[in-house]
Amino acid sequence: MAQIINGKQVSQNLREKQKSETEALFQKYGKRPGLAVIIVGEDPASKVYVANKEKACIEVGFHSELYRLPEETTMHELLELIEKLNNDDKIHGILCQLPLPKHLDEEKVILAINPSKDVDAFHPVNTGKIMIGNHSFLPCTPAGVMKLIESTGTEISGKECVVIGRSNIVGKPQAMLLLQANGTVTICHSRTRNLKEVTKRADILVVAIGKADFITGDMIKEGAVVIDVGMNRNKEGKLTGDVDFASCEKKASFITPVPGGVGPMTITMLLENTLTAFKETL
Repeated sequence: MAQIINGKQVSQNLREKQKSETEALFQKYGKRPGLAVIIVGEDPASKVYVANKEKACIEVGFHSELYRLPEETTMHELLELIEKLNNDDKIHGILCQLPLPKHLDEEKVILAINPSKDVDAFHPVNTGKIMIGNHSFLPCTPAGVMKLIESTGTEISGKECVVIGRSNIVGKPQAMLLLQANGTVTICHSRTRNLKEVTKRADILVVAIGKADFITGDMIKEGAVVIDVGMNRNKEGKLTGDVDFASCEKKASFITPVPGGVGPMTITMLLENTLTAFKETL
């Protein structure tokens, strides 16, 4: 039976370090890391995420600013706000919550944020830096996954690592981070043939495909480390991951639950990026 990777505990340990470092920096410089979060419209999931981000900022002692903009906000108005925050010395991280209403251009919004304040690490400058291994920030979810693997004591170097999913937010950067840790990396996606043959080779399997209970116990290697990035609702409306936990738990050495695995790490790594951005201004 697998050991459960407790994302809440790993996250809490990191936040305690962030809090003590923030206080030490405040005592020395009289300043705090500042995060500005912009939300446009009334998307219910986005509102929950944003509330959690604000709460997390308060928990670790950051300066936090929340901008709630109406659904009908124009592109010009949104870009004007981003420019104001780019030039605000109290703000070290800017996050515009996605998805945006359909009339707004997400790509233009990402490009408008100063790369040195892009704590989501979505700007092409930051994604390019991740590719060459010379990054200041890492996308929050892949960075959280790396911390969870690290918490198990698993050595990535030389291991067969399989990432299922090729999104710009999780799959691609996740593969790059595993590669930089000297893993041998395979990326799988909807067109991959004989997927089961590939997943059964994985010493470390990261699943971010967006299909409930897609990976079953017969698809994983005995003793694999299984990281489930998925957040889905099953037919009963229960929150579930991309991995069928019950069958995979019997074969894996370590496995993340959903909820309580990768989820808590994402906001914690956002705080880590904001703290890094702040330190680079000192």
